[in-house]
Amino acid sequence: MARRVFFSFHYERDVWRAMIVRNSWITKPDREAAGFIDAAEFEEIKRKGDLAVKNWINKQLNGTSVTVVLIGYETYLRKWVRYEIVKSFDKGNGQLGVFIHKIRNRDGYTDWKGKNPFEYLLLSIDKYGRGKYYELDGKRWRLFEEYPNCSRRFNPKFWGGNYQFSNFYELYDWIDDNGYNNIGNWIEKAAKQVGR
Repeated sequence: MARRVFFSFHYERDVWRAMIVRNSWITKPDREAAGFIDAAEFEEIKRKGDLAVKNWINKQLNGTSVTVVLIGYETYLRKWVRYEIVKSFDKGNGQLGVFIHKIRNRDGYTDWKGKNPFEYLLLSIDKYGRGKYYELDGKRWRLFEEYPNCSRRFNPKFWGGNYQFSNFYELYDWIDDNGYNNIGNWIEKAAKQVGR
C-alpha cells in the first residue's frame, strides 16, 4: 500500500520550493502526496472563510500517516501551518520538519533560514489527562484558538506536564542532508516513531 504524506508549508512564499520536494517524493513507487492545490482553488477556499480552510485541511489529512512541514523563512508565523501541525498530532501522524530555504526558487534565488515552527506550539496536559494546545505569541503562551482541545488520551505519567512540539520531531535540511535521496527514510522513521 502507498504511503500517503501531507505536506505543510507557507503557500504564498514557498510553493515553488515545496513543489520540488513534493515532486521528488511522488516520483518514486508507492508514494502519494496530499496538501497541494492550485493557486486559484486555494484563494477560492480562503474566500469562504476559516471553516472552509479547516475542512479542506482535514480532508487532505485523511488517510495520511506522516506530515512533513516544509520550513521556509516565514513558515513559523502561519496559523494554517500551526493548525496542520496540531491536527496532525491529534490524529496521530508522524511529523518531521525540512528546511527548504536553500532550494532555489524559479528566479534562481535562495531565501533566509526560517525559525522552527514546532518551537511555537505546546501541548499542556492537565492532572486529569486532558490536553490543550498553546501557541507562542511573542514571548507568552496563549491558547491556540484555531484548535484548542486535544482529543488524544495520554499515559498518566504525562499528566500535569507541558510539552513543546520541538521536543517531538526531527529536523532536516533539504540541501545539506540530501533530501532528494533521503526524504523516504526520514518519512519512514517519523511513521515508525508513532507506530504507523
